[in-house]
Amino acid sequence: MIRVLKPVVLLVQLFATLFLVAMAASAATEIPDGTVLPVRLTKTLSSKNARPGQLISARVMQDVPLPSFGRIKAGAMLFGKVTSVEPASSDGGGSISIRFETLRVPHENVRVTIHLRAVASYLEVHHAQIPLMGADSGTPERIWTTVQIGGDVVHRGSGHVENRMGRVGEPVDNGVLGRLDANPGRGCRGDTTGERPQALWLFSSDACGAYGFSHLVIAHAGRTDPVGEITLHSEKGDVNVGGGSGMLLRVYAPENPGA
Repeated sequence: MIRVLKPVVLLVQLFATLFLVAMAASAATEIPDGTVLPVRLTKTLSSKNARPGQLISARVMQDVPLPSFGRIKAGAMLFGKVTSVEPASSDGGGSISIRFETLRVPHENVRVTIHLRAVASYLEVHHAQIPLMGADSGTPERIWTTVQIGGDVVHRGSGHVENRMGRVGEPVDNGVLGRLDANPGRGCRGDTTGERPQALWLFSSDACGAYGFSHLVIAHAGRTDPVGEITLHSEKGDVNVGGGSGMLLRVYAPENPGA
């Protein structure tokens, strides 16, 4: 009797394993096209010292809402590599190209294609976290008024974020939720994903380009061919984007249904 049942038991275990694998695959994290990822670089990007193939990483700084009430939690890590480097010379400034490829969330590595909307220096990131009245004014942090990178004003006491056009979002833990506005003067489009809130962290709704760098420009954002490759160029000297600098990234996934 035991010899008869043993193959049946093994078959049941096999089907159970396959079922769990299928369930895990169906539960894989899907990140819709246009989703904003606000991150902070863990190490410096320098056209003077970097080498092609060098690994890079950045930390997600605010919970990122996803459809169906899902989210990417703050602290998730984004990994990629340097794809090409051109040090500064007497003929011109330096350039560095990078590509983010993998988002690590609990129990899963998600392949992603990313383009860049805005980059801000460590000092810009620092200043965006200081209240207008000064850090030692004795005012509780929950009611601070701060200025985002790009100029939006966050009124934590009254629970809204505004710019010259009106209300654009609301403060939340570790950042701001709001719409993404166009900035034609700097070359950025508005949000094409509808009205779902985006995690902007310390960036304004229309933040676009480079902030806090003397000669840095985003030479290629990665939204067009070669898709996903981000190139930073210095008009004078080497590119030097220090660790702790902020980036406002967007996911490119047009094949996603409903994106």
